[in-house]
Parts: sequence; C-alpha cells; structure tokens
Amino acid sequence: MFKYSLDNKRYHTLNYYYKNKYKDKVFKVYLNAGFSCPNKKNGKGCIYCYNGSGENNGMDLISQFNKVKEIMSNKWDSSKYIGYFQANTNTYASVSELKKKYETILNLPNVIGLNIATRCDALPKDVLDYLDELNKKTDLIIELGLQTIHERTSKLINRGHTLEEFNNAVNELRKRNIDVVVHIINGLPYETKEDMIETIKYLSHLDIQGIKIHMLFIEKGTELAEFYEKEKFHILTKEEYIDIVCDQLELLNEKVVIHRITGDPKKELLIEPKWLLKKFVVLNDIDKELVRRDSYQGKYYKEK
Repeated sequence: MFKYSLDNKRYHTLNYYYKNKYKDKVFKVYLNAGFSCPNKKNGKGCIYCYNGSGENNGMDLISQFNKVKEIMSNKWDSSKYIGYFQANTNTYASVSELKKKYETILNLPNVIGLNIATRCDALPKDVLDYLDELNKKTDLIIELGLQTIHERTSKLINRGHTLEEFNNAVNELRKRNIDVVVHIINGLPYETKEDMIETIKYLSHLDIQGIKIHMLFIEKGTELAEFYEKEKFHILTKEEYIDIVCDQLELLNEKVVIHRITGDPKKELLIEPKWLLKKFVVLNDIDKELVRRDSYQGKYYKEK
C-alpha cells in the first residue's frame, strides 16, 4: 500500500490528507460568491471557459453552504467542512469584499478552512497581506490556475498571464506560508506528451502542496468549440490520457497531494471527449495501470 493512501490508490490522495490531518470526515462545499475574472475584461477569457460558467445562481453564500451540508449530514453524523470558493477568480475584489464573503463562511459551525481558487494576476499586495492574516486564523489553501508552462499554448488559449507572473505568485504565497494547489490541463491544443511531462517536471520542483490534473474537454458555447470545429486538433484518447497521467504521477514528489486527477464536464454541454463522462472508469483504469507498471507517485522523482 502506498504510504499516502488509505485504499488501493498509489498516489497521495486527498482523502488520506484529510483523514491524517483532521481525524474526521471532511467535505469541500462548493461556493459561488459572484466574483468576476480579470481575464474577462475584454469580454473574452480562456478559450475553454463556458460563457455561463461562474454565473451566480441567485443563492446567498449561507444558503449554498446549508444546501450541501444538509445532504452530507444525512450520510454522516459527524463531519467538518471546507468552504471552496470555486467559480471565477475569487480574489478579484477589494479586501473589504473578500473579508465579508470569506468570513461569512468561516463563522459557520464546523468550518475548518477555506480553499480559494484564483489567478496569479489577481493577488495584489493588499490581498496577499489579508490572506496572510487569514492563514494565521484558519486552514487556507490558494488554488492557482496554470494549465501549462508553455507560453505558446498559454497565448493560444488566451490564458492572459506569463509563467513568470505565476512563479512570482507562488513565491509570494509561500513566503507567507500559505499552501498552494496548482491546476494543469492535459490535452491542450497541439501539446505533445513531452510538453505535458515537462509541465509536471517543472511543478515537481516548485514549492507547491497540491495539484489538480484535468483533461481538456470541449463544451458548447466556448471559443474552444469554435476553434475545434475549424482545426480538429487531436483529442486525447482515454488510453493516452491514462498513460500520460501515470507518467506524470511517477515524476511528481510523493508529498504533493492529488486533489483531482480527471475532468468533470457537464453532460449536456460536452462535445468531446465523450469518454470523460465515465469518471469512475477513468479513475479505476489509472489505478490498474499503476498496478500493471508496479508503480506509484514519486517513483522517478528526483530532487534537483
């Protein structure tokens, strides 16, 4: 059994991390606080972003939280919660607005921390200083979208920031002892397997505490859908994706927590790849491939 797992997984699972740290069942509660995104200033954004993604559903934060909590309470008598500010860029506002929204959730019973999804270009000094204060009061994780280290791909997908800006954000957060989780996407247009491996090798030697590995999916209503219609670039097969993910895991420091290892598209919007709808098949096949290889996260990781 891999030492950072409680089941048959051969990678550092989020379930293990929570159980080891909190000794209790922990749930992330997904929240939409109605934030915008600096990359949508020109009416666009990343080309894979669905036009309606991140729209506020009309429910206030406490109602959103309680809706999820009620479902979970029916399954488990005792549990702790992490408020996950997910939609759009959740530091793209004044400190006073951030404080109001974050602390609304932190003041709820059994909330032990926050995960805040954001971008490296939405972390000015006053926000960083507030996050530093917040980190001293609760368990805080900042999730940073990177997607790829390759500038040519970043420009193609209209990411809107540089690798240098990303590195600076990681350094500023870690100077304040704030944990960082990084998002990457496999299967971006024209990237080779070697490109995706280079991204994970690069991150393996950064001071990050977690990672989310996504598979690119194409949704209706996105610029990416229009681009795919014209270019018909290669979409990874399930077998290719599993092979790449297992190679990436082997190169990744075993102490980095795997927060996600596949994509999670909406069925009604998905154009490609259809195999991504069978999430548990993908997860099981990753497990099987690691067993077949007799391998595990960090097997080929080497410190610089």
